[in-house]
This record gives sequence, structure tokens and C-alpha cells, in this order.
Amino acid sequence: MSVPSSVLIVGSGVFGLGTAYGLALRPEYKNTKITVLERVPFPAPDGSSIDSSRIIRADYASLPYAQFMAETMPYWRGEWGEEGRYSQSGLALVTENKPGSDDATRFLNEVVKNITEQLGLKVGRKEDGADVTLFQDREGAKQATGAKGGYIGDKGMVNWTSGWAHAEDGIKYMRKKIEALGRVQFRTAEVKRLLFNSSNVEGVELVNGEHITAELTVLATGAWTPKLIDLRGIASATGQVLTYIDITKEEEDRLAAPDQPVLLCEHDGMFIIPPRNRVLKVARHGYGYANPVTIPNPENPSEKITVSLPRTKLDDPNMEIPAEGAAVCRDFLRRAIPSLGDRPFTYTRICWYTDTPTGDWLITYHPKYKGLFVATGGSGHAYKFLPTIGERIVDVMQGRDRDALGVEMRRRWRWPEQRAKVDHVWTDDWRGEGRKGMVLDEEYKKGVRAEGSRL
Repeated sequence: MSVPSSVLIVGSGVFGLGTAYGLALRPEYKNTKITVLERVPFPAPDGSSIDSSRIIRADYASLPYAQFMAETMPYWRGEWGEEGRYSQSGLALVTENKPGSDDATRFLNEVVKNITEQLGLKVGRKEDGADVTLFQDREGAKQATGAKGGYIGDKGMVNWTSGWAHAEDGIKYMRKKIEALGRVQFRTAEVKRLLFNSSNVEGVELVNGEHITAELTVLATGAWTPKLIDLRGIASATGQVLTYIDITKEEEDRLAAPDQPVLLCEHDGMFIIPPRNRVLKVARHGYGYANPVTIPNPENPSEKITVSLPRTKLDDPNMEIPAEGAAVCRDFLRRAIPSLGDRPFTYTRICWYTDTPTGDWLITYHPKYKGLFVATGGSGHAYKFLPTIGERIVDVMQGRDRDALGVEMRRRWRWPEQRAKVDHVWTDDWRGEGRKGMVLDEEYKKGVRAEGSRL
């Protein structure tokens, strides 16, 4: 595509800010007007990128994403990780020795193969300078992970070169870097609809009726994207449970010790990230909840369609997670850190993923509408690429294949040749033994919260 005279980016999360940064750095766009819209004042408190923490890892069963993260990790260990934005605590991937765990075991084996044989990490004991520690029984798991008295699993690995980032601080740092370039205009305004004109998109209409036109419109609207284009069978919003408890300084010192990595259980998706500011996060990376909403088809308003869309604390300030989510987080906390097992949750939240069937992102031109580029479908694993994702997005935008990895990613991120079945909501991407099919309102209607959840 030729260089557009104007680019309008809707959304200021990882994909939106990444795209703005990538464009602003390219000399060929020096005369392009770049505008970023966000529906609420930055940073959007209900955006999936805005939180206390995100796992930073190259530990993928998918080799291309592992390779992509290998080129991104040096940024986190450098300026992006300064001022507490990144902590290299290590990451423990754990599963159980029990019937039904074969898939989780195969997943772990692929991860180990990729990071050792392909990325060159060394296996052994941390105290001997190794990058990766493997374990095959419960006692080995406790020794390798520094577990504080609880049961977390029987077999797995710790990658001591991985860690976690303060998510909101990372997003704010990206915004600061973009502002320093002086090339991007930021506006707070909510988009009502795209301006479709036959086979073109000419910009957006805001909720106040104002039209903003651009030669190229980029949708980086995350889980809200199905409101603006028809993504049935391509991407859908799923809500994931996050819980937080307050702890003492002494408890934080113990749980954030150098031998205590992030804990991620591959058999059920539960995870705990080392605490900061006396707050401990317990959460689940699972299939999540669908929130079906019937809306006019954004591409054909005379037709009604049902899609899953986010419902957040901005819609209802008193919104908490369903009893089902509270119960699994409570149970995991009791197993992993028994001393805190009955500590009340101080705060809970639903974080909305934009899931695709395969877990691959959707970064491509729309096949039907000229002037429309889509950057969404993060599927719960995009944040870690924040420092570098913009360069790859702009490569796709330009049709540029700088290396073999770029060729492979462009193939994975393209618009699918076929949509999954129209009612496809829950991804086929690996989420442990999590349960598919949960609907948010159905879970709320189940009533009384599980004993001990105490939201």
C-alpha cells in the first residue's frame, strides 16, 4: 500500500499504541497525520492492558511466538524494565501427575524443547547458573519454585530468564515515548460506528455525531471490536477472572523473594504473580465467560446479530466476578499459599480478552473494505510484545517481509479464509483443563457466592 496521508488509530492499548509508535518511527510516514482515539481518558481502566501485572516470557509451545519474544526480551531487560516496570523473577510452568493431564504434559514438553533446543537456554540448577530448572515430582516442584508450603503441582519447569511487568506502567511508558516524538495527536472520544462507503471505510462517526475522516483507519479496539465490524467466527470477547488480596510487608518479602517465580498451572490456567505494594494477584487464564449481546450488524444495520462484548466496572461500578470464579481463585490460593487461603479478596475484576479460534492475532487489512486495517485478537498473550509489536504491525501494513519470522507471522495474522461456526465464542487455543461454555449472566444467576470467597 502507498503511504497514506492520514492514519486514524482507534484504541490505545498494546496494538493501538504499538501501531502509533511504529508509524511515528518510520521516516516514510513523516508527512502522515497520525491520530489516536480512546473512548475514555488514558489509560482506559477497563482495558486488558491496564493492570498491576502481566507475565513476560518466551515460554511458548508455538515456536514463532517464542522466537518473537526472544527478540523482545532484551527491551524488557533494558530501558523498558527500568523504574520497576519489569521484574525477572522467573516463571514456573507446572502440571499434575494424574489421569487426564497428558495434554498439559505435551504442552510443557513443547515449551521446554523450544526454549532449550531453539532458543539455547541451559538446563540445570539455578545456583549453578542454569536458565531452566526441570522437576518431575511434588518435592522437586517445591524446591524449584520456592513454594511457601502449598501444593502447586508435580512436574514442570522454571525459566529463570522470564518474569513479569507492571502492565499499566508499561503502557504509560509507551505513551510517553510516543509523545516525545511529537508526531501523534491523541484525542479522547468514543466511536459510534465506522463510516462505510460501499467498499471503503472513510473514518469514524463519534457518539456526539462528529465525523473524523482518514485515508487509513486502524481498529485496535480489543474486545470491543465486534461492535464495529462483523467478527462472528473470527474473534470474540471472553471475560477472565482477576482477584487481589492485601498482604503485610513481611508477607510480601516472603512471597517476592528471589527464589519465588510467577506460578502458572498448565492443567487449569490458574496463576499467581509475586506481589508488589502489598497486593497479591490470583487469577485464571481460561476460556472465560461470554457476554452475548444482540446488536445491529455494524456492516449491515438492518440485520440483528448476537456477539459477545465486554461488560466492565465502567458499566457497573459494583460489578464483581461470579461465584464460580471466586471459588476457583479461593481454592487455588488455599492450595498454593495456605497461610493466605482465607484472606478476603480486596478487589476483583473481569479482564476481557479478544479470543480467536487459534490464539493467533488478527493483524491485517480487512478483505472487504479498502482503507480499513485491523489489529486485534490478542487472545490474552499480546502484552509482553509491547516494545516491539508496532514494528511488526507496520511491516504487515506495508507488506514488508524483513525476515522469515515476519513471513510466518503475516501468515498467522491474516484474515481467515473461513469463519468458524457463527456461534464460536470459546477459543481452541490451549487453556489447560478449563471449562468452555460459561455465560456471564448465567453464572451470576447461580446466586450465593462460594463459602470463603468473601468478595
